[in-house]
Amino acid sequence: MSFSEEEIAYLRSQPLARIATVSADGQPDVAPVGFEFDGTYVYVGGLDPARTRKFRNVRAGNTKVALVIDDLLSANPWTPRYLRIYGNAELVERDGQFGPAAYMRITPSISWSFNLEGHPFTHDREVNVRRTVHHAATEQDA
Repeated sequence: MSFSEEEIAYLRSQPLARIATVSADGQPDVAPVGFEFDGTYVYVGGLDPARTRKFRNVRAGNTKVALVIDDLLSANPWTPRYLRIYGNAELVERDGQFGPAAYMRITPSISWSFNLEGHPFTHDREVNVRRTVHHAATEQDA
């Protein structure tokens, strides 16, 4: 399976995510990041990505990452939405939103989405979280 049309539209509508990586000594780290989605991969870059903790963590071999894209449509009534992604990252060179540079290419393995349609959160309705297992892309797919 892959992302639904609703999930793809949400990914493309949001400019900011939070990425979690883990250092060689086991210390989790989370950082806000801009990102791009090409229909298969999520790319994270930056102005000088090689100097960032997230890139150093992946370069050191800790390639499992978590990414959360979320927003709050309204605080009253409370209307949160999110897409959470677990995946594997690798460092690649590409021409992306920050120009030609090093980027982290994330291959999604599992994702969860919640309330992308934007209904107010109430305790009198069922909470539905969509879980998707993604199949790893092959070099032919890239």
